[in-house]
Amino acid sequence: MAATTHTVTNQPPPLVGHDVFTADRALAEGVARHAAPERLAEIRAELSELGRAAGSAEAQEWGVQANEHPPVLRTHDRYGHRIDEVEFHPAWHRLLARGTAAGLTDAWGRPDGHLRRAAGFLIWTQVEAGHGCPLSMTHAAVPALRAEPELAAEWEPRLASRSYDPRLLPAADKPSALFGMAMTEKQGGSDVRANTTRAEPLAAEGEYVLTGHKWFCSAPMSDGFLVLARTARADGGGGLTCFMVPRVLPDGTRNAFAIQRLKDKLGNRSNASSEVEFDGTTWARRVGEEGRGVATIIEMVAATRLDCVTGSAALMRQAVTQAVHHAAHRSAFGGPLIDKPLMRNVLADLALESEAATALALRLAAAYDAGGESDRQFLRLAVPAAKYWVTKRCPPLAAEALECLGGNGYVEESGMPRLLREAPLNSIWEGSGNVQALDVLRALQREPAAINAFLTEIGRARGGDHRLDAAIKDLLTELADLDGIEARARRLVERMALVLQGSLLVRFAPPEVADAFCASRLGGDWGGAFGTLPHTLDLAAVVERARQ
Repeated sequence: MAATTHTVTNQPPPLVGHDVFTADRALAEGVARHAAPERLAEIRAELSELGRAAGSAEAQEWGVQANEHPPVLRTHDRYGHRIDEVEFHPAWHRLLARGTAAGLTDAWGRPDGHLRRAAGFLIWTQVEAGHGCPLSMTHAAVPALRAEPELAAEWEPRLASRSYDPRLLPAADKPSALFGMAMTEKQGGSDVRANTTRAEPLAAEGEYVLTGHKWFCSAPMSDGFLVLARTARADGGGGLTCFMVPRVLPDGTRNAFAIQRLKDKLGNRSNASSEVEFDGTTWARRVGEEGRGVATIIEMVAATRLDCVTGSAALMRQAVTQAVHHAAHRSAFGGPLIDKPLMRNVLADLALESEAATALALRLAAAYDAGGESDRQFLRLAVPAAKYWVTKRCPPLAAEALECLGGNGYVEESGMPRLLREAPLNSIWEGSGNVQALDVLRALQREPAAINAFLTEIGRARGGDHRLDAAIKDLLTELADLDGIEARARRLVERMALVLQGSLLVRFAPPEVADAFCASRLGGDWGGAFGTLPHTLDLAAVVERARQ
């Protein structure tokens, strides 16, 4: 009957069949800015190929399927044998296969490796965010494993492999491998020094058995895991130590790795997050020195925090893309939504937030590639500050972008509810907001070289915008008074992140983008909600830049 009562009009066409990379001007320009000129053509071609895949109807359907059919835990087989396996929909495996083929676990030691990986991660996460978790952990495990050269030699080539093999086999029998991590426990959460899991040495050097539990273990079907556990020695030494726990032992038998249940999460539903138990026979190899577990994993934590920034930037970009696409093809009150002054203000504000996040993520990745001492010091402050702010901005942006679609955005078929559910994850993973703010304070109080590197970075834009100059001056005043700073740490870290974003946009973005960002985020003329930009700005140009 419906076909005879009306004709469907005024609905946007599906956003498929486009290149997610080349259509994103902020991303494409950022890659060109930071990449070595002799490699730029190669990198562009690589990212454009991934961008076309991400924009295809096929890949988008994989993302839908992976979330509509979440993983299922199988603790036992039909005969009663304990197997502790998680079954995934085929779409999950297709997503991971394409992600590994694109080099999203391969950055360390590759020319422009972190930049091209971050750009690829930003592109491919827009298809589906959940499978980014094992890709991120696999990438981040490399610097921790390098604390044991023998382990790194065994595992690193498999972690960087462009192939994908989901079978549970000994590492020696596989061309590739994925890594997970199991750090937190019920009683401690982010306070890993409260961990109680025990590690007892075996006769062979570096080998231990573990006893304990882990409250969050993501991607439990990975081939290996980095785990924190406590060692004890008769001389009183030992302490919190990092270990590598393989899922399958070298002789082909399953390691003692009991998956007790899967977490029922707000979002990230395609990915299996689990609770696991180590029963006293769980075999592990030590990574790094005894009692130096936190120091061993610190680079891994920094790498995954950068992925939190990049993943949030990807979610922002996808949300903005959908909102602008809808507004460009939907008419209301006598004309296209995108031409309405108030809608244009909202879209421009969303686009500014997205571009600033993208510019910051790429700058951090480029600093990893540069690898100098000043870059390392800059990252020490910039990564936790960026992780704090960018991940905090993602949920309200996703909610506002959903609202741009009206009732259609509230319906699952639009894909916007999935983005909204996913948006809070990165602000929690690898330390919530307070953890990041306190980490920044530690660096400010203990590492003056990090402060100098950060100020040198933002100082490169001085003189480019009077509002940025004023914000830098105010920030210097705040940094000069660290007494009683903890209670106002969030405000300080927010200002640091905004000044850093503003400095990047003043240096590299089109004038209309930098002007709008500085006028709102740094100049004080900005309301509490998106869509409150000063009306005198060139908002049409900002929106057009964000359009597919």
